[in-house]
Amino acid sequence: MKRISLYLILFLILLLSAQKRGLAQKTDTIVHINGNVLTGDLKKLVYGVFTWKMDGMGTISFEEVKVNTIISKKQFEIKMKDGTIYFGSLDSSRIHRKVNILVEKQRKLVAIDDIVEVYPIKRSFWMRTSGNFSLGVNYSKGSDVATVAFSSYLIYRKKKSYFEFNWDNNNTYQADTLTSSKLDAMFAWQRLLKDKWSYQVAVGATQNSELGTKLRVDLNVIGLRDISYNIWNRLYAGAGLSVSRETPYDDSAEQSDLAGLFQIVWKVYKYTIPKVWVDANISFLPYFTNWGRYRAVINLNPKVSIFSDDFKIGFTSYYSFDSEPSSDSSSTSDYGINLQLTYSFH
Repeated sequence: MKRISLYLILFLILLLSAQKRGLAQKTDTIVHINGNVLTGDLKKLVYGVFTWKMDGMGTISFEEVKVNTIISKKQFEIKMKDGTIYFGSLDSSRIHRKVNILVEKQRKLVAIDDIVEVYPIKRSFWMRTSGNFSLGVNYSKGSDVATVAFSSYLIYRKKKSYFEFNWDNNNTYQADTLTSSKLDAMFAWQRLLKDKWSYQVAVGATQNSELGTKLRVDLNVIGLRDISYNIWNRLYAGAGLSVSRETPYDDSAEQSDLAGLFQIVWKVYKYTIPKVWVDANISFLPYFTNWGRYRAVINLNPKVSIFSDDFKIGFTSYYSFDSEPSSDSSSTSDYGINLQLTYSFH
């Protein structure tokens, strides 16, 4: 009886391993315009670049304009240039540089050039998560001043929505003393709508010793619309409201405010070597409850790839302005720039 049980267990193990091998053999297929056929795992398409994983070669990237057709039975979230979003698999067509999107047993023929995003719909929490971590350090022996900057950017994707977490921390030290600090953290939920529209709800926290802000907590609601989205850039803008609670460094009282929120975000990607990424955004907040006060924030982060697309080097810079900072003795502006090494995943 024990021997039969042992044989049964061994049989089940062999069966499971065979099933896993069978699952692993399920591959996606991309046909190049020159007729070459690649089989592997389609990871994503964004900014006109396919990310493709192959046995032996690892993860590679190639331009969308070089693809003739795609075949995959996996489920994807597919975003079109006109803002339409499909959820389905991909199948080839007999028409040059066109592909069929299979949605609920229906076939939608689209031009490959009209597709701006493709993301697999994955079950695993980890595989739905992507992002990067960055570290920057500057030091001057003459002044004995050091700046340490750490930032992270994480996205968790679901159908028609995603959750986003940003963290950006800049600390300046002279000898063993912390002379200034700047911290920005945000957790946001963004929901995709039709016709290039989406909306976002975000909770943020800010600390800036140069501007006299010990802690500011924000709740932002903003509507967003894509202005341009193609194989090399995405430009979108938004407008909404911001509710904040601010605590100054000095003995001034805490204050709650309501402000407008206007934002422009521009992301640029250049595929040809050296590969270049540029993230830039501008935010402007005119206050309603404290009329005459306004704040502005500008961020610029260009990077180039080193070794692979997972590792990048560049710099991050920021400029913050507050026309009426909460502490009377504080400066109205703050700015900084740091050399930065970034690691990206998924």
